Amino acid sequence: MKRGLFFLSVFLLINIPLWTQSIGSSEQFSFVGMTLAELIELFGAPRAVIAARGSEHWQDDVIFQYADMDFFIHRDRVWQVRLPAIQGIRTRDRKAAVLLTLGDTAEDMGDYILFPVSGRDWPLMLRVNLNNSGQVSAIYIYRPDF
Repeated sequence: MKRGLFFLSVFLLINIPLWTQSIGSSEQFSFVGMTLAELIELFGAPRAVIAARGSEHWQDDVIFQYADMDFFIHRDRVWQVRLPAIQGIRTRDRKAAVLLTLGDTAEDMGDYILFPVSGRDWPLMLRVNLNNSGQVSAIYIYRPDF
């Protein structure tokens, strides 16, 4: 009886964090495409709202900044999200660890890594930016068709 309880405890300790991580990841991918009303209903008022000027006029963004995430808005929808972590990848992780985590589908572009996300209503990409020392400096999910 004690032995079975021990193995059940070990099983739960290992699998519950993995299960909750996969739920969180799926939820994070669903942030792209949210309306402004959905964003504010889910997260409340942003800490700050800023404008970011692109090199072309169509690249201008409004960014809703929250404590640890930024939401890039086009018209009335989120088209890009900056996150501190997703799918086991965190800011300051090493490039080799990111490539290992994402697997063979990841594209190493030198100073960033791209990973296509399937199973969504529209195309999504995961982009992991790297600094000069090969560590993760930023993580984005975005619609490449915007």
